[in-house]
Amino acid sequence: MRSSFIRLITLTLLVVVAGTGAPFAQGLTTPPNGANQRAVVTQYMGLASVTIDYHSPDVTSPAGEDRTGKIWGQLVPWGIAPNPFYPGFGSAENMPWRAGANENTTITFSHDVEIEGEPLAAGTYALFMAPGESEWTIIFNKNSSAWGSFFYDPSLDVLQVQVQPEKTDDFREWLTYEFDDRQLDTARAVLHWENLRVPFRISVPTQAELYHETMTMELTGAAGFNFQNWIQASQWAAQQDAYHEDAVKWADAAVTANTTFGTISNKAQILWQLGRSEEAMETFEQAMEHPTANAVAVHMAARGLQAQGQLDTANIIFRKNYEKNPGEWPVDFGMARVYAQEGDFEKALEHAEIALGRAPDGPQKQNVETQIERLEKGENINP
Repeated sequence: MRSSFIRLITLTLLVVVAGTGAPFAQGLTTPPNGANQRAVVTQYMGLASVTIDYHSPDVTSPAGEDRTGKIWGQLVPWGIAPNPFYPGFGSAENMPWRAGANENTTITFSHDVEIEGEPLAAGTYALFMAPGESEWTIIFNKNSSAWGSFFYDPSLDVLQVQVQPEKTDDFREWLTYEFDDRQLDTARAVLHWENLRVPFRISVPTQAELYHETMTMELTGAAGFNFQNWIQASQWAAQQDAYHEDAVKWADAAVTANTTFGTISNKAQILWQLGRSEEAMETFEQAMEHPTANAVAVHMAARGLQAQGQLDTANIIFRKNYEKNPGEWPVDFGMARVYAQEGDFEKALEHAEIALGRAPDGPQKQNVETQIERLEKGENINP
């Protein structure tokens, strides 16, 4: 990389000496210096993204020399090393590694993040590194437009974090940035070159806030004309710690937009989820009285309560369905679940057999048959 930079300095001097015309004339588009190809990698964490823009050097030099074993501590010096061109080029007497080749390696965050638990505002930063045999310092610097780290100014550092390098048998000929342990609100960025990996953790502590803000804005636009979006938003908000009031408000908006058993029962399930059981039951009874209510829909609502772990409440709904919709096949299947939960497998089998005789051919009947086999073994068919 240093020989490549010397060639660049030489070419620059030739241009300065030979150039007698306009000093800011457009330059030519030429191959990347030192054959260090540019690469860009972006990783999303929910709504937030991180992009690393870098030039990728090769373990094998442009002259064909295999530099394996000569990268760390030699080609890439340890720590904050002397600038070999100072004071002829650059303002930094000592400088970190540019974490790549050619121009600055840059890292861009679309939203505020945390790096190894430390806060960092959204924006684009120069990404520098101070390598060490057992510990590396990752540096985020405001001056993202400089050519390499020859103009490094530590007063412009926004954040420094320490991480541990990892030796690996996974040899990488070209320096590469990648992401692993990718989750909704966090990922590890990893520099990988030769037999070394250097990871640093990026987290988005405000992920729920970002989604809440986005949903709130979207629901004021075209998305707000679709009642299903209000249902989806209410269910999401009910699962968060901070947005329970919005969960109910958005469930109400779904009911206003399209009053059906589905929208009213959605509000009831939201209320159950928030621990407002009495209000939830009153709301669900209203849903059952709506003309769009039917035995299958009520049965599936009870199954949804079971999935939430509210088995006792689900049993109440199964019983109400049995009373309101006698003769429909799901109501006996629901009662089979009620009695199985209570440990009365004889009555559970009795109702399951009735449901089997009434169930339509296909997956529903096959499911009832499967549950009958379990009941015959004395197994509880509930979650």
